[in-house]
Amino acid sequence: MTTETQDLTAMLRESARDFTAREQDLRAYRARMGQPPGHDAARFGKMQELGWRGALVREELGGAGMGLREAAAIAGELGRGLVGDVYLATSVLPALLLEDHAALAAAAPLLQAIADGSAVAALAWQERPDALDPAAIETHATRQGGEYALRGAKRWIAAGQAASSFLVSARLDDGIAVFLVPRTATGAVVETQWQVDGTAAAALRLEDVRVGADALVVAPTEGAAALGRALDATAVAASAELLGVASAAFDMTISYMKTRVQFDKPIGSFQALQHKAVDLLVQRELAASVLEEAVEAFSAADGNDAARSRIAGRCKARCSDAALRITRECIQLHGAIGYTHEYDLGLYVKRALVLAAWLGNGAQHRARQRNA
Repeated sequence: MTTETQDLTAMLRESARDFTAREQDLRAYRARMGQPPGHDAARFGKMQELGWRGALVREELGGAGMGLREAAAIAGELGRGLVGDVYLATSVLPALLLEDHAALAAAAPLLQAIADGSAVAALAWQERPDALDPAAIETHATRQGGEYALRGAKRWIAAGQAASSFLVSARLDDGIAVFLVPRTATGAVVETQWQVDGTAAAALRLEDVRVGADALVVAPTEGAAALGRALDATAVAASAELLGVASAAFDMTISYMKTRVQFDKPIGSFQALQHKAVDLLVQRELAASVLEEAVEAFSAADGNDAARSRIAGRCKARCSDAALRITRECIQLHGAIGYTHEYDLGLYVKRALVLAAWLGNGAQHRARQRNA
C-alpha cells in the first residue's frame, strides 16, 4: 500500500468518524425501528453531499473513483455509531456490480445516477436463505421481441424499501443476466421485510414484468461471475462494518467495567471478568487482521476470482463470528442492565445479527469453502 493510499484512507476514516459523531442519535434510532422507511433518509442525503454514495463510481461517470479499501474504512466507522443505514447495499454493492459493465446501455447512466444521488438501486439476487451461489435461482427471463419478460421472486433485498429500482438477476438460456427493473414497473410487487434491528429489507415478486432491451445491465455470459465478484467484495466491506459494531460494543463494555461498582470495587478489577474481556479483545484483533488481509487481496491488481472468493469467505466468517460473540458476551459483562431494551448495547447486538447474516454467516461461508 502506497503512502498516498494510506493518507487517503486515513483521511476518509477521520471524516467518517467525525460524521458518525455528529449523526449518532441512538434514541432516534430506537424510535425509528420498525417504522417506514426503515432508514434515516436525511442522513442518507448527507452521505451524498460527502460523495460517499458515488465513492466507487469512476470519475468520468461523476464518482470519486475510489476502491474497496476506502469503502471499508467508511463502513467501519459508520458501524461504530450505527449510522450505516443503507450505505453498503445501495452505494457499494451496485457500483461493484456495474463498474465492469458500464459500456452497456443502462449501466453507465445508472452509475451516474447513483453517484449524483438521483437513483437508489438495490440488488435483488437471493431466493433461498441457504444459497450463497448467485446462480442458484429460479427467476427467469424470456426474450419477447424487443423486450424481456421476467417472472420469479426475490427475498431479503437489503435496502429494498429505499430503492427506486432493482437490479434483478434472472436466468436466460445462455446464462444469468442482470436487469434494471423500476420499482414502479407493472407486475413488480414489493413487500417490506422487517429485520431484527428495525431496518427494512424487501421481497420482490415479478409477475410478468416487461422491460426493454436497454434494461440489460449485465450480460448473461458474464452475470454469474460478475455477481460473485460483487458479492464477495461487498462481504469484505460488510465485515468492516461488523468490526466497527463489535468495537463500539467492546469499548462501551470496558468503560462500564471501569465505573460499575460491586462489593465496593469496580467490576473491572475482578480477574475473571478481565480474562473474559481479554478473550474478546483477542477476537476483535484476529478479525481486524483477517479483514486487512482481505482488503489487501481485493486491492491488489493481480488477484483472481477464486482466491479472492476464498479470502472474502474467510473474512466474513471470522468477522461475523467475532461480532456475534463480542456483542453477546458484552451483554453478559454488563449484567441485568445489558438485557434491557432501553440500554444502547442491545442495539449493537441486533445490528450484528443482521450484518452477520447478510451475504452469508460464518457457518455458511465455512461450508462453502469445504465444498469448493
